[in-house]
Amino acid sequence: MAEVHFTADLRSFTGGVSDVSVEASTVRQLIRALDELYPGLGERLSEGTSVAINGEIIADATYEELPPDAEVHFLETLAGG
Repeated sequence: MAEVHFTADLRSFTGGVSDVSVEASTVRQLIRALDELYPGLGERLSEGTSVAINGEIIADATYEELPPDAEVHFLETLAGG
């Protein structure tokens, strides 16, 4: 199971939940499962979000496989100059 950690801004979708365990073998499956748990979250995660899997940041991780017991963080893209 993947252990997902939510940033403070994503917790508005989770009702304040900061961590959740989800069964998924790819990031795409993970996002779908999270959207079932927290409607609307899947769309937010699909919009310009990078993913850190076990500490490795991946910019386009949609089809990235998740190792067993993965630790996952969704990181919003920062803009500015």
